[in-house]
Amino acid sequence: MSDYAIAHVDDIAEVDDGRCPMRPVRHHLGITSFGVNAWTGHDAGDRMINEHDEGEPDLQEELYVVIRGRAVFEIDGERQDAPTGTFVFVRPNAKRTAFAEEAGTTIVAVGGTPGKPYEPVGWEVWAPLRPLYEAGEYDQVVARGREQIEAYPQYPLLLYNLACCESLIGQTAQALEHLQQAIERSEMFLAYAAGDSDLDPIRGELAFQSLMARDTTHP
Repeated sequence: MSDYAIAHVDDIAEVDDGRCPMRPVRHHLGITSFGVNAWTGHDAGDRMINEHDEGEPDLQEELYVVIRGRAVFEIDGERQDAPTGTFVFVRPNAKRTAFAEEAGTTIVAVGGTPGKPYEPVGWEVWAPLRPLYEAGEYDQVVARGREQIEAYPQYPLLLYNLACCESLIGQTAQALEHLQQAIERSEMFLAYAAGDSDLDPIRGELAFQSLMARDTTHP
């Protein structure tokens, strides 16, 4: 493995999860210490950053950098002009979105949670499967998700979402196994599982209840 990697933003293929297509910079370059991705507005007026906040449970701070073109951000209802070279820093609970003011506008976003090491969960790899999940095609998600797990076993989000879909189609044993693996890789999924209705079909299982009762404060 080389000690460095170089890529032009336009050479990183976009992935589409049904919202705003993004370029998975972190995944493409193999970065594991911080999150970084890029979005390009191909036409003026394109929404580049889907409207969201980074509140509970993520609590991520995000820094956006306009590296090409001109964008306009809407942060908690306030419009902020952002030409090339502008840094826009947004704290977790602020609602944010951004639009391209010029064709080809590109924004790079870097994110992390204060006081916590970065955990790459693999949402970039999950992104192409999200539309299938939203459409209720759980069998297809399971089939393709298992292929993704083979290629990227380190990503807990893949395991967690696979468990959710297996739960919904009655594959209880597989769902419990993948949920356990997701929680072992990242404790954040313990909190997600506690209130996720996708897991209601397996919530009565003793193995599920044992997982939810885990004490994650001690090794």
